Amino acid sequence: MKNDIDVDITIPSHTRFLRMIGNIGEKVAKEIDCPEKIREALPGQLAVVLTEGLVNAIKHAKCTDPNKEIHVRINYSHKDLVVRIYDNGIGFDLDAVPDPCFSSDSLEDKGRGIFILRTLMDSVKYTRSDGENVLEMKKCLG
Repeated sequence: MKNDIDVDITIPSHTRFLRMIGNIGEKVAKEIDCPEKIREALPGQLAVVLTEGLVNAIKHAKCTDPNKEIHVRINYSHKDLVVRIYDNGIGFDLDAVPDPCFSSDSLEDKGRGIFILRTLMDSVKYTRSDGENVLEMKKCLG
């Protein structure tokens, strides 16, 4: 039996869709065939990854025009979960984003989303392909 999953969604570039995409991510994660220990945490993790990735695309990539669209693709195949978020914003250098400062004196607003993505996923890449920015996040579930 083949257990591959491929979900492809296009939404307007607006934060009001964050919860909907997070809920879709949770439902997808519940259908993934992986060890029980991973499956317990995966729905919440995938919802957070999708939300943080979309916030970056909408707010930080200067893709705030609600007439623009953001494309989300969730793929599970051969024990690998891959999430890709495509946008037409100005983009950024992922390697230049420092880890946030977590001291009690200064909790910066910058870098927390990327830090969360890097913590929850095994790899996080940001590239430009065919005129679009692509945030690609992978997690091995096997």
